[in-house]
Amino acid sequence: MAKILSGKEVSARIKEELKQEVAALKEKGIFPGLAVVIVGDDPASRVYVNSKKKACEDLGIYSEEYALSAETTQEELLSLIDTLNHKKEINGILVQLPLPKHLDEESVIQAIDPKKDVDAFHPVNVGKIMVGNYDFVPCTPAGVMELIHESGIEVSGKECVVIGRSNIVGKPQAMLLLHENGTVTICHSRTKDLKETVKRADIVVAAVGKPNFITGDMIKEGAVVIDVGINRIAPKTLVGDVDFESASKVAGAITPVPGGVGPMTIAMLMKNTVKAALIQ
Repeated sequence: MAKILSGKEVSARIKEELKQEVAALKEKGIFPGLAVVIVGDDPASRVYVNSKKKACEDLGIYSEEYALSAETTQEELLSLIDTLNHKKEINGILVQLPLPKHLDEESVIQAIDPKKDVDAFHPVNVGKIMVGNYDFVPCTPAGVMELIHESGIEVSGKECVVIGRSNIVGKPQAMLLLHENGTVTICHSRTKDLKETVKRADIVVAAVGKPNFITGDMIKEGAVVIDVGINRIAPKTLVGDVDFESASKVAGAITPVPGGVGPMTIAMLMKNTVKAALIQ
């Protein structure tokens, strides 16, 4: 039976370390601050924003929330970002995605000062990840790397397969594995023989957004399987992109959903916020 990689446990440890770091910074007169902007009332986004606020409270990080109506215009949103870019108390700015359809996500992301871009979505930060000289790493891929290290697996020289090519997870994830000398394959909807490719992998990161898409017969014996997917298939049922039941019988280590990558994402956001305060 696979070892369970609990994001809950690892994130609790990271948060404890951050709590002490924040307390030490405050003694030096540095008070990390995060602004969270949410537009509209998407229920999933609301859940995320609340958990980010609670994490800030727990760690002693100052936070401000801007809950804007779904009718907010592009100009109003960009004007708010501009204000936050110049606001001394704020070290990190996070605009909760997805935004309502009438808003242009790309120009919103580009409006955030790269030094305050704790999601690491700005093209400047994306480029830095590409060349390997970065300050911030997108929170989900950063959390995945922590969980891989936690599994005791050395990435160097391993076959790594990332399923999904989004700008938020798939692409930066592949780069981070590459920076640790993994041999990386990115799979997506056009990949031929997906099963064959995944079966070769020592490390599998599934970020495709399809419930139970990766099954046990696609996993190499003893592989590390990291499931980034969170799919709601019933009002109270969340499942990942990996069929946990069948995959956990074959894998050497696997993350559960929920309680795997999810808590790590928020811990890494807090880590980026503290880092932003230090850089500034």
